[in-house]
Amino acid sequence: MKKHITTALFATALSFANCTNAKTLNEPQIANQPISVEKPVKKENTKIQVAILLDTSNSMDGLIEQAKSRLWNIVNTLTTLKYHGKTPDIEIGLYEYGNDGLSPQSNYIRQVAPLTTDLDLISEKLFSLRTNGGNEYCGAVIADATKQLSWGKDESNMKLMYIAGNEPFNQGNINYREAISDALRNDIYINTIFCGNQEEGIRTFWKDGADAGKGKYFNIDSNRAVLYIATPYDVRISECNAKINDTYIGYGSMGHSKKMNQVAQDQNAQGVSAANYAERAVSKSKAVYKNESWDLVDKMKDDKDAVTKLKKEELPKELQNKSKEEIKVYVEKKSKEREAIQKEIGELAKKRQAYIDAEAKKSKSQDDLGNAINTSVIAFAKVKGYTVEK
Repeated sequence: MKKHITTALFATALSFANCTNAKTLNEPQIANQPISVEKPVKKENTKIQVAILLDTSNSMDGLIEQAKSRLWNIVNTLTTLKYHGKTPDIEIGLYEYGNDGLSPQSNYIRQVAPLTTDLDLISEKLFSLRTNGGNEYCGAVIADATKQLSWGKDESNMKLMYIAGNEPFNQGNINYREAISDALRNDIYINTIFCGNQEEGIRTFWKDGADAGKGKYFNIDSNRAVLYIATPYDVRISECNAKINDTYIGYGSMGHSKKMNQVAQDQNAQGVSAANYAERAVSKSKAVYKNESWDLVDKMKDDKDAVTKLKKEELPKELQNKSKEEIKVYVEKKSKEREAIQKEIGELAKKRQAYIDAEAKKSKSQDDLGNAINTSVIAFAKVKGYTVEK
C-alpha cells in the first residue's frame, strides 16, 4: 500500500512539473530571447549600364568594324562621368540580331555577352562576331535585352540601350512600341542608330523607335572607315601598356586564360590601329578596368586577406612555394608599380585628348557608331545629374 501511495504521489508531482514547464514554455521569454539584429543591406554602387544591339546580317560588316574600332573610345567617354563625385561601375552588354546563322525560334537573336564589368570579355566577343543572311527583328531584340539582362534597380543608375541596323524597324511579330514601353517601365532608354540615309531611317521607323524610347535617333554611314587622329603621345602610352600587363597576377581556375585573353585583346585593338591600341591602354589605366575575378592585385583591393584564403594550387607557379607574407609583399609591389604606370598613362591621356580635340575642330566631325553613342551618353548623363570630368 505504501508503495502505491508513493508511486501515485510521484506521478502527480511529475504531472504538475510538466504542466508548469509547459506553461513556462508557452509564456513569452522576453528576457532570454535572442535579439534579432538585421544586417544593413549594402547599397549597390551607382551603375552606368549600356547594352549594344548590333545587326549582324550580311550588309553589316562595316558596322561591326566600327564597333571594334570604337569600343575603347566609348569606354573612355563613360569613365569621364561621375555621380556625386564618385566613379560609377560601368557594365556593357552585347547582343547580335538579324543573323541567319542564329535560331529562327529565337527570332535570330543571341545574347553575346551579359551586362558585365569584364571589358576584355566584351572585346573578345565583339571581335568574334561574323555577319550572315538577314532577318532583322528590332522589337524582338529590344524585348529580349530588357527581360534577360540584369539591369540595376537603383534610381541613380543610368540604363541605356543602343540598337544599330539598316532594315525597317517594324519587322517581326513583336511590336517594337510594346517592347520599348516595357523597357521604359524599367527606366531603360532606347537609342536608335540607322545605317543609311537620314530620311530613310525616319521613313522606316528608326526615329519613331527613338522617340518612343525617349532616346536619340542617329544615322551613320556604316561602311565608312573610322578616322583616327594620331597624336605625339600614342607611342609612349603603348609602351606603358606593355609594362602594365606585367603587373597582373593571375589566380584561380581562370587566372592563366584571362591573362592570355588580356594580351589577345591588346592585339585585337592594335590590329585595328595604333590609335585604337592607345585608346585601350587609356581604358586600362582607369578604375573601371577591374579584374578581381582573376587578378590578385585587384582582388586584394577588395579583400586584403584574399591571399590567406587561396589554396596553393590556385596561385601562379612562381608564388606557390612562397609564404603568405612573401606573397603579400609581392602583390603590394606589383600594385604600386601599376599605380605608377596608370598615373603616367592618365597624364598622357589628358594631353592626348586635348590634342585630338584641337585637331578635330579643324575638320568636320565624322558620324559613326562611337560618336553617336558618346554624344548621347554625355547628354543623358547631364540630365540624370552626372558630371563630366576631363
